[in-house]
Amino acid sequence: MLLIDRHLPVLLLVGGAVLLSACGPAKESRQAVVIQGKTMGTYYRVSMVGLDKSREADLRAQIEAQLKEDDHQLSTYKEDSVLSRFNQYNGNQPQPISAGMADAVVTSLRIGQKTGGAMDITVGPLVNLWGFGPQKEPVKTPTQQQIDAAKAEIGLQHLQVTQQINGAYLQKDLPGMYVDLSTVGEGYATDHLARLVEGNGISNYLVSVGGAVVSRGKNAQGKTWQVAIQKPTDKEDAVEAIVDLQGMGISTSGSYRNYYELDGQRLSHIIDPATGRPITHKLVSATVIAPTALEADGWDTGLMVLGTKKALALAEKEHLAVYLITKEENGFKVSMTPQFKAYLRKPE
Repeated sequence: MLLIDRHLPVLLLVGGAVLLSACGPAKESRQAVVIQGKTMGTYYRVSMVGLDKSREADLRAQIEAQLKEDDHQLSTYKEDSVLSRFNQYNGNQPQPISAGMADAVVTSLRIGQKTGGAMDITVGPLVNLWGFGPQKEPVKTPTQQQIDAAKAEIGLQHLQVTQQINGAYLQKDLPGMYVDLSTVGEGYATDHLARLVEGNGISNYLVSVGGAVVSRGKNAQGKTWQVAIQKPTDKEDAVEAIVDLQGMGISTSGSYRNYYELDGQRLSHIIDPATGRPITHKLVSATVIAPTALEADGWDTGLMVLGTKKALALAEKEHLAVYLITKEENGFKVSMTPQFKAYLRKPE
C-alpha cells in the first residue's frame, strides 16, 4: 500500500479530517450510486448521480483497476512499484515514469520551492528513520547523528523530471535518495477517479481518497455537493465548518491522528525537513482548496510543516484558499484566508 495514514469509517469520514456533509432535507430525487472500499492504506468513496445501476459493476471494476495502477506507480510499500524501483536504483541515469507520476513530482517540486523546502518529497529517509514509512517504528529516539545522515540524502535540488520524445523520466543525483509521494498520493488518486468518472459521462459526482476530495455538479437532492471540515478531536462527527467546493479539490492534513509515543513523547507523522524531526508546533490541521486535489494535497502538508504564522503568511502571498486550526491553551483557534471564506456555507 501507499500510505498508512487514516483508518476511519468512510461512511462518516472522508479521511479523518474531512467528512461528507448531508446538507438540507431529503427530497424526491434521483438516487446516488455509491462505490467505496479500501485503497492505499485508507478509504475511497465515489458518489454519483445519474449512473444507470446496470453500469455499476463495470464502473466499480474500472475504479479498482485505476486505484491498483496508482498504487503500482506510487507505493513505497510494494517493492515492485515504479517509485520503489526508482528508490532502489543507485545510479544517476533518468528512469522512465508515467505522465501522471511526472505531474505529481513536478507539482510537488513547485510547491516545495514555494514553501522553502517545507514540502519535500525527498524526505523519505527521515520518514523511514522515524518509523512512518515501510520500516517499523524505532525502539528509541533517533540520534542526531542518524538524523544528520538521513538529511544528507534529501533535497529537492537533487531531483528532476525531464520530458523526452518517448515519455517522462525521473532523475536523481544522490544515489541514496528515497522519494516519498505519500504526501500527494491521495490527491493524485482522487483526481484520477474524477477523470475516470467524467470519462464515463457522469457530470454529477463527489469522489474522495483519504482526506482528498473533488466534486462536480449536484447531489441527489439537486444541491451542490458540500463537505465538512472535522474538528481536531476523536469525535468522528464533530463538524468545524462546511464548504461548497464549487467544482474544486480539497485536502486536509492534520497532526492529531497519525502519531505514536516514544520515550514519553508524542511524535507526529509530519516531519520537518529543516530539523529532521517531527513537528512540535501548535498547528493541528491545514485545509486547502485548489483547482485539483493533487495541488491541494501538496500544499496542506507544506503548510502543516511551516506552522500557523508562516503558513498563513505564505497562503496570503500565494492567494491560496486555506483554513488553519491551531491548538491553544483554552481550545482551538481558526485562521483562514479571504479566498477560503468564499467557499464557506452555513448548515441548512
